[in-house]
Amino acid sequence: MSSNALYTDLSGYYDLMCADIDYQSQSNFVRRIHQIFGNQGRDYLDLACGTGPHVHHFINYGYQASGLDINQPMLDIAKQRNPDANFILHDMSNFKVEESLDLITCFLYSIHYNANIEKLSECIASAHAALKPEGVLCFNSVAKNKIDNRSFVKHAAEHEGSQFSFQSGWNYCGEGEQQHLLLKIEKTTDGVTEIWDDKHPMVAVDFNQLTALLEPYFDVHMFEHDYEKITPLEASSGNAIVVCVKK
Repeated sequence: MSSNALYTDLSGYYDLMCADIDYQSQSNFVRRIHQIFGNQGRDYLDLACGTGPHVHHFINYGYQASGLDINQPMLDIAKQRNPDANFILHDMSNFKVEESLDLITCFLYSIHYNANIEKLSECIASAHAALKPEGVLCFNSVAKNKIDNRSFVKHAAEHEGSQFSFQSGWNYCGEGEQQHLLLKIEKTTDGVTEIWDDKHPMVAVDFNQLTALLEPYFDVHMFEHDYEKITPLEASSGNAIVVCVKK
């Protein structure tokens, strides 16, 4: 099963896959970041928004919020949950907006869903063009040279009488501009288990490469991947929250 087919077929289980994610803390962190670095505007777009949990929180903060994703079933759920928000079916690498924005986010490492370095560069340029002066682009990223292929995260959930087990981890072969998100899902119903194994291709960069792509457009600030406090990135860290202020 291809990655896109799996993503589509399991869109109804997306929230189960992400059940252990603290969307509130992530949104609170970015709101603080925007208050510190931003232009104090309230026009907001979430790239790769999925079912819209971050959009929901930013609406509650008083933002004019919108979301963009390539998956229509995800957007259908997002719109049902956030009827006042605008949702766009589009690829994040070459998007345009009708009205300029103050804040753009891309949570859950989704910036890596750009297919290659060229597409990532296009995404950065698109975000820059969409932002107002001193607008902020904020996303999280993993450095390809810091990936441990042996490391996985796993959690379980129950839904409509079925038990689910979700396991995911990064994989990088050690060279080139492609890494993968390895995903394994087990669904057990009445003692019968179905298993999906999937391999999502994603663009691979180290933080030096990423900074070089961003700096023509933005003043770049790199922080530790900690949503509870704002801490400058240490040289040994492989996960970062990247804050970009439009030049």
